[in-house]
Amino acid sequence: MNKCYFGDCRDSLDKMKDEGVIIQSCITSPPYYGLRDYGTASWEGGDPNCNHMRDTKVNAGCNTGHKSVDNGVGDAIYKSVCAKCGAKRIDDQIGLEESPELYIQGMVEVFRKVRDIMTDDGTLWVNIGDSYHNYRTGNSFVKQSVSKTMQDLPAISPSRNNKLDGIKSKDLIGIPWMLAFALRADGWYLRQDIIWSKPNPMPESVKDRCTKSHEYIFLLSKSKNYYFDSDVIKEPAVGGGTRQRRSVWNVQLKPYKGAHFATYPTELIEPCILASSRVGDVILDPFFGSGTTGFVAERHKRNWVGCELNEEYKELQDERLGRVGLHNFLS
Repeated sequence: MNKCYFGDCRDSLDKMKDEGVIIQSCITSPPYYGLRDYGTASWEGGDPNCNHMRDTKVNAGCNTGHKSVDNGVGDAIYKSVCAKCGAKRIDDQIGLEESPELYIQGMVEVFRKVRDIMTDDGTLWVNIGDSYHNYRTGNSFVKQSVSKTMQDLPAISPSRNNKLDGIKSKDLIGIPWMLAFALRADGWYLRQDIIWSKPNPMPESVKDRCTKSHEYIFLLSKSKNYYFDSDVIKEPAVGGGTRQRRSVWNVQLKPYKGAHFATYPTELIEPCILASSRVGDVILDPFFGSGTTGFVAERHKRNWVGCELNEEYKELQDERLGRVGLHNFLS
């Protein structure tokens, strides 16, 4: 155990099933809808010297789309087929779908495969944030924050360049609850919505709403009856005692210095792992990233298995997980 499979997580989960991998709990923070391009795209066919984007509205500071041959990646990149050379854009990442419905469809497929390798008393914990429909014509980009860090939210995000039915520009889309209801409809038991309250949220430049300082963690189970140790995650109470943990968790953002992208805090994952698994159980994270879930799992004597699309994170995972134990990587 203690392996990360590189590639599309849907393919990796199928491979795990074939290999007989059985997990007790899945704890993950999947890519949020429309907020970040993780740079995993490539181009097939066409002219290898083409930059696959229009010659106007180029933003040299943008980091989206694919690894351009001339570093000319901007906000006018072609999303599917290059109109100049006919190359086809290939990208397995989740989060840049053309509509929220397609994003939710992909997420349901992933977690259906997760359920296939989960024990009957297993649980799923999903940390998910929401997105705004910042539609603008002309492929322009939308400033998300005044912060100078890439943690939590990116400085810029791809605008949804197609209008969405029933959603106006500036609307909050409601992605977390769309996902929760879709997973419930697919057979998961939707047990609880937990609020991750951030005492130190990322500042935002918007003036017509409050600064967002929370995200959701949904607890779902495979069966009606499932393993959950409430005693191990009790919280301090007045008078020196303890009480049942409440559903609002105050956890500060603590960016991992080795990552240039968002990593969720170890303090956020610990209660999920402790409540949903025993020593020696296997914890899965299908969106492994920098390996935070594996790091915390090993610290609490659990095994882990992960999936990651971007092989560039392998070195970061290796450096981080090497601190707490042995691990292997499978491509």
